[in-house]
Amino acid sequence: MFAFVLRRLIQAVIVMVAVAFISFLLFQYVGDPVVFLLGQDARPEQIQELRQALGLDKPFVVQFWHFLVNAAQGEFGLSLRQGAKVSSLIAERFPATLELALVAALLALLIGIPMGVYAALRRGTFMSQMFMTLSLLGVSLPTFLIGILLILVFAVHLGWFPSFGRGDIVQLGWWRSGLLTVDGWHHIVLPAVTLAIFQLTLIMRLVRAEMLEVLRTDYIKFARARGLSNRAIHFGHALKNTLVPVMTITGLQLGGLIAFAIITETVFQWPGMGLLFIQAVTFADIPVMAAYLCLIALIFVVINLVVDLLYFVVDPRLRVGKAGGH
Repeated sequence: MFAFVLRRLIQAVIVMVAVAFISFLLFQYVGDPVVFLLGQDARPEQIQELRQALGLDKPFVVQFWHFLVNAAQGEFGLSLRQGAKVSSLIAERFPATLELALVAALLALLIGIPMGVYAALRRGTFMSQMFMTLSLLGVSLPTFLIGILLILVFAVHLGWFPSFGRGDIVQLGWWRSGLLTVDGWHHIVLPAVTLAIFQLTLIMRLVRAEMLEVLRTDYIKFARARGLSNRAIHFGHALKNTLVPVMTITGLQLGGLIAFAIITETVFQWPGMGLLFIQAVTFADIPVMAAYLCLIALIFVVINLVVDLLYFVVDPRLRVGKAGGH
């Protein structure tokens, strides 16, 4: 177990260093930050003074080392567009993105798993075919189109939900939450549903496929021969083993929800990291872009590590394989 964790940690460090290097290259090849900060009319002595203050006059390796040290401390300098610390901007926007991703993931799990189980156990029925048809639509339709359609129906025509913003929020220390107010829940419904639809259909189809595969295994046939009820077989044996790969995919998809909420946040003007990143790209705000890349990579690495550990704990075959190998 210790060797397994150590190997995963070493891989995580290598990935983070590689992402940090790619982020650092943004500073080298996407414009001069000194020009962005001072403007085109700055005097040469001002430019030289700022370059020395930012450490841009040092060799490439030294600059990259300083970038690594600062990134490890969560420091990425100042935003070229807003003039504020990038770490403060990320900390301000991160709660909105995380809450949106968690609500979307919860919706996808609570709806997708029962739909997948039903589609597997009731193959050929009208409702099962309807679920599969809807899943094809959910996978095929682009996220921005789903968001616009939801706004048109539920915000414009029906007026049930607002079409933009986060609503009322509550300050809990440095964390700003909209999940503790009714208006916050009212605002999060449409963007969360938009973000969850693709994940929901993916989980539903995965659960259905895994469930059908598990139901054909020998131990399920043996359980039927023992006279166990269908309920015990379906939910006590088949579903439990089906959820092992689902757990892996769901963990990785949570990182995807956080990373790729950019389109949803843009459509609904949700004040999260995705909207901040789009604005940074528009204005070539390189420190914000670099911080976003590093943070998303860290989220994926941490989630992947947790999923690997859970998979190691849940699936006894991995432990047996490791023990046999040693």
